Amino acid sequence: MTDVYTDAPMSSPPDNYPLLCAIESPADLRRLPAGKLPALASELRAFLIHSVSTRGGHFAAGLGTVELTIALHYVFDTPRDRLVWDVGHQAYPHKVLTGRRDRLHTVKQDGGLAPFPARHESEYDTFGVGHSSTSISAALGMAVAAARTGEERRVVAVIGDGAMTAGMAFEALNHAGSLPADLLVILNDNDMSISENVGALSNHFARALSGRVYAHLREGGKKVLRQMPTVWELARRSEEHLKGMVLPGTLFEEMGFNYIGPMDGHDVKALVSTLRNIRKLRGPQFLHVVTRKGKGYAPAEADPIKWHGPGPFDPVSGTIFKEKSAGPSYSQIFGQWLCDMAEADPRIIGVTPAMREGSGLVEFSKRFPDRYFDVAIAEQHAVTFAAGMAADGLKPVVAIYSTFLQRAYDQLIHDVALQNLPVVFAVDRAGLVGSDGATHQGSYDLSYLRCIPNTVIMAPADENECRQMLYTASTLNAPAIVRYPRGAGPGAAVSAHLSALPLGKAQVRREGKSGLALLAFGALVNAAQPIAEALDATLVNMRFVKPLDEDLVVSLAARHRALVTIEENATHGGAGSAVLEVLAAEALQLPVLQLGIPDRFIEHGSREGCLRAAGLDAAGLGASIERWWALQAPERLRSAGGA
Repeated sequence: MTDVYTDAPMSSPPDNYPLLCAIESPADLRRLPAGKLPALASELRAFLIHSVSTRGGHFAAGLGTVELTIALHYVFDTPRDRLVWDVGHQAYPHKVLTGRRDRLHTVKQDGGLAPFPARHESEYDTFGVGHSSTSISAALGMAVAAARTGEERRVVAVIGDGAMTAGMAFEALNHAGSLPADLLVILNDNDMSISENVGALSNHFARALSGRVYAHLREGGKKVLRQMPTVWELARRSEEHLKGMVLPGTLFEEMGFNYIGPMDGHDVKALVSTLRNIRKLRGPQFLHVVTRKGKGYAPAEADPIKWHGPGPFDPVSGTIFKEKSAGPSYSQIFGQWLCDMAEADPRIIGVTPAMREGSGLVEFSKRFPDRYFDVAIAEQHAVTFAAGMAADGLKPVVAIYSTFLQRAYDQLIHDVALQNLPVVFAVDRAGLVGSDGATHQGSYDLSYLRCIPNTVIMAPADENECRQMLYTASTLNAPAIVRYPRGAGPGAAVSAHLSALPLGKAQVRREGKSGLALLAFGALVNAAQPIAEALDATLVNMRFVKPLDEDLVVSLAARHRALVTIEENATHGGAGSAVLEVLAAEALQLPVLQLGIPDRFIEHGSREGCLRAAGLDAAGLGASIERWWALQAPERLRSAGGA
């Protein structure tokens, strides 16, 4: 284990963490006396601060789940008992306690630990949870599987950090409450501050409501009172009224869960006591714990959004080391464009499903608060909400990551495209995003979007083209998508002037004489430039994936011996496939090489590392094209034909 700034071993000797360094698995944890758990929590929190500071990573959420993680592994027999985290960036403490302590500093790095729980990484990671709001559904499935196979094991879903806002979570709750499955759902309520009803009194309520005596009286009373309908209804309403006055659990009780809480999620002794009680209960249980995001590190407590996923930082001063940037990111280009458009047109509305900072909407949210809507983690709602506004004359712009737009596919088709509503989709993080890994790579949007009628799809080659494409999208009376990558572009000068691009027209950047044409889509245009020059090839910035510049494709095929398509999207069904469809329709036969993301999941690492793994870095593209082009030499073709 080495420090990020030197080649020396990281300074995390066992003397600093005597309890933590003795734990190689939860079995070791369960051998500790309960009285030592608060001290272990302090060590684990200090270790997280030190480890994440060296390389960066998800931070504030994990600090908030330290005591809860310890209590869960202390009470439940993991991995035999199933533990599902949601969302996965809460799970760094879980990784530390399940045998990955000495590798935590590699998280999100090339070849390092995955950023989220991953089944291939550890038997303790029972379900992959890169996207949110899936835990209750998955855990319910596990509980049903245990019942069907006669396995005596418990299943726990820990859901928090906004994941309860997605409809899928409530769909699962609604189903789970109707089944006799032994399932515990823990709501990790990690708002910015701990509400007033958290403390000794609420912890007392939690322990009381999870106790066997209360459970026995409650269930026994229900059986008796159900025989007397009038008295039963009075008792039921009285229980709801009482809980409604002192506890926020009526909704979950109505869904069929036994609600317990709220309780202080940082009182590890109380958590252990309550979880031990719950473990003995049968049927669906719901435990509400309140934690503080960034707990134990003052800068993260004060600004948990800033400290959600910082880069390397000085743990003493709280200074986050800024990465050097050649210029504004594509997200910033989008944010400035949206502000400019909103200034000129009062119909412009910004919508995002919980991605204000990442999508570049901070300034817009401040300047136009009445036209900014963060709908929380609810991608399906975001798209249909925008469709409703477009239906009545507004101009909604949905800022969303490529990987999360997948979750609103039905709404995109039925609520936007089928009705031909002019919604603009600013699709950020298109292509390979890097450190967040396979669950967040934007590998598929061109494939799943271009088959939808009525849509226009654009892919900018640089920052200025991104701005002009966004403006072009806003002028269309149809659904329009602009997809752009994470991070900064090649450094093109950005014009304040806005002008619409000719619809469906590509840009020939270089006319070559070798007989080879490179058709590049989006961010890889610039990587293809030196390759085109080295091979004296024609280079085309295709700009539009839909409508494709079919006339130009046919013309290029007539004037060249071979074509290469280049895209930062899956080759299956992507932009290159669109070119092949045009050639097939025109009965044109010539060699075509499709370069893009191969048919496998690209794991986490730096963006450069991910491009290299996919063969889409400059060296990989050049080698692939040169090797293939050598096979297309006229003498080789004649030889093959003669054979």
